[in-house]
Amino acid sequence: MTAFGWALADSWTIARRTLTHWRMQPGVVIFTWFFPVLMLLMFGALLGGAMELPGGSSYYELLVPGIFALAMLFGLEGTMTAVTTDVSKGVTDRFRSLPMSSAAVVLGRCIADMLDSIVTLAVLVGTGLALGWRWHEGLPSALAAFGLLLLLRFALLWVGIFIGLTVKNAQSVTMVQVLVWPVGFLSSAFVATSTMPGWLGTIAQWNPLSSTATAARAFFGNPDPSATATWIGTHATLAAIIAPLLLVAIFLPLSAHRFRTLSR
Repeated sequence: MTAFGWALADSWTIARRTLTHWRMQPGVVIFTWFFPVLMLLMFGALLGGAMELPGGSSYYELLVPGIFALAMLFGLEGTMTAVTTDVSKGVTDRFRSLPMSSAAVVLGRCIADMLDSIVTLAVLVGTGLALGWRWHEGLPSALAAFGLLLLLRFALLWVGIFIGLTVKNAQSVTMVQVLVWPVGFLSSAFVATSTMPGWLGTIAQWNPLSSTATAARAFFGNPDPSATATWIGTHATLAAIIAPLLLVAIFLPLSAHRFRTLSR
């Protein structure tokens, strides 16, 4: 087997370790899958009656793609916690001492977390369909929307790995997790940015989460008043591609460097 083949095999071994944790702790993983569902049901019930969309569309047409994007962001918390826990307990150092690919620990985490995100999306799609949400532009467009959502998750995954390798313990991760919520809510996930005060709406529009949510709605054929409000709104698909790629270009090398110098 080539060096690349060994790296993939070792990465899958590390990913299987996480999958085994799912089997041993099903309550924890099921909660992470259904927490976005809880948010979808809660905000749909709280805000649905007060929201008016063009053409009289259901609020779920706006909300469901927004929750999809929000779930990709919330996955960041699980990545940070898992990486920090392995580092603080010495598990990562143990892996590094084994005759295995040095990239396998990080790549294995990527594989496991992307699988987790796919399951989360599948659960949310089923819930959205049960609530009356639909995509209207055909299956290829829907797959493009899901691709953008997973691209965002892949980019945020590297942010989570870098933070997890950098902070000292799980308590430090908790402080970082607090910042995830303002980033999620300061976006177009729940309401159109055009309804916000001008300065706040501008900040929300340039949130990568908003670009992905707006682009996903366009591919799904769901209404989004934010799509025509500003330049970033009309070019949401381009932004939804460029922003995650920039995050990967920044945090993937930083994560690799931090992993190599972890015990120095």
